[in-house]
Amino acid sequence: MKKILILNGPNINLTGLREKNVYGTKTFDDLLQLCREEADRLGVELRCVQSNHEGALIDALQQAWFDGFDGAVFNPGGYTHTSVALHDAIASVPMPVIECHMSNVHARESFRHVSMTASACRGQVVGFGFYGYIMAMRALVECE
Repeated sequence: MKKILILNGPNINLTGLREKNVYGTKTFDDLLQLCREEADRLGVELRCVQSNHEGALIDALQQAWFDGFDGAVFNPGGYTHTSVALHDAIASVPMPVIECHMSNVHARESFRHVSMTASACRGQVVGFGFYGYIMAMRALVECE
């Protein structure tokens, strides 16, 4: 059985409560439930982690690799655009990581157009809301 980490960064826990015009009204718990349902359909083990702290995100990514996970879906939130440390953490683990954003970051403020983490990732999914997580999970299962 494959194992996938769903890793969410700062403020993703407030989904459904903040910036509803950008992220909608479905909650973070709704997102996690959707991911769990998809994991059941795909027959994969799932671990979900959210933190507002950069070091905790790095620790979770490294721990998943140490625990034999096959890949990660990672929404670094605002750290996407600022964190060399997260880039290096992604590059240091030999498992595929797919960067995922609910909004189309390329259609938002110009500072969001540059991702510090994307170049270390296997791929990037942006702009599909919660469904982007499903797309990324399927890619981890179906793409070698």
